[in-house]
Amino acid sequence: MSEDHAAEDSADAVIAWPRGQSSGAVVFSRRELYAILTAYGAGVNAGHWRDYAIDFLKDQAVFSIFRRTSEMPVYRVVKSPKLARRQGAFSVVSATGQILKRGHEIRNVLSVFNRKRLKVVK
Repeated sequence: MSEDHAAEDSADAVIAWPRGQSSGAVVFSRRELYAILTAYGAGVNAGHWRDYAIDFLKDQAVFSIFRRTSEMPVYRVVKSPKLARRQGAFSVVSATGQILKRGHEIRNVLSVFNRKRLKVVK
């Protein structure tokens, strides 16, 4: 095989995402991440959220939502495959640690963000 052909093969190689993580880390699939980012985008558009972070750990993947960058996360969307057969792999956790919703399907779990916010009426 020539050097040019070898260079082409390496350019087309699939690189595991996230880079630098071991293959044993739990990650969100493209479909799951799309659903999470859609819900996050709606919150940003409404002016409720401003930043996010994604963590890929050995036993779970976490999408943290922040009101401001310097604060603790307001919500965390957690994927824990170990709980998939029991309560469901996905959950939304509040800043206080309370599990707001848990389930097997990411879209159903993210529906917790679709609730209308209570407003003070004068």
